[in-house]
Amino acid sequence: MSAARTADAPERLIEATRELLWERGYVGTSPKAIQQAAGAGQGSMYHHFDGKQDLALAAIRRSAAELRAAAERVLGGEGTAYARIEAYLLRERDVLRGCPVGRLTMDPEVVASAALRAPVDETLDWLRGRLTGIVQEGLDGGEFGGESGRSLDAGELASAIVATVQGGYVLARATGSPAAFDTAVRGLLALLAPRTTR
Repeated sequence: MSAARTADAPERLIEATRELLWERGYVGTSPKAIQQAAGAGQGSMYHHFDGKQDLALAAIRRSAAELRAAAERVLGGEGTAYARIEAYLLRERDVLRGCPVGRLTMDPEVVASAALRAPVDETLDWLRGRLTGIVQEGLDGGEFGGESGRSLDAGELASAIVATVQGGYVLARATGSPAAFDTAVRGLLALLAPRTTR
């Protein structure tokens, strides 16, 4: 094996593990499947990582970082609070595959491991926190709020946004159609839509 191929082995192993975790979950991802997908031998895998859990943790961290970066690209953009939330909800996603991070919450092995669960929890907490700040901007600016005059809680609305996205993935996978995700997201956007000034 060439030096260049050996040098990129950790990268290939992480990327292969990310894809397999997204597709099969932790239990369904065997070291042999990872090695085959990465084109790496057992010796290479165990030279770079302490084992399946260590490699899975690196893969989950990578997926979490990418999810955060993708979310931040739209949440940190220009426009009103509503426009940024709309951009986040409508951004391009592989809906039928589900969320590469959110799906891990359904994996009993990930949930049972504090180490594997940590980057998942941190990412979802970050997302709720980021959305809470944007929703609060919208509340402070008068964008959101019912005609009844009742006060809304930014944290609760942020949690509803995250729950709609994650639930939308589940509905889409259950029906085999992205339409279920789109319907959930558009329903939430209709509820959040700023009231017109009368």
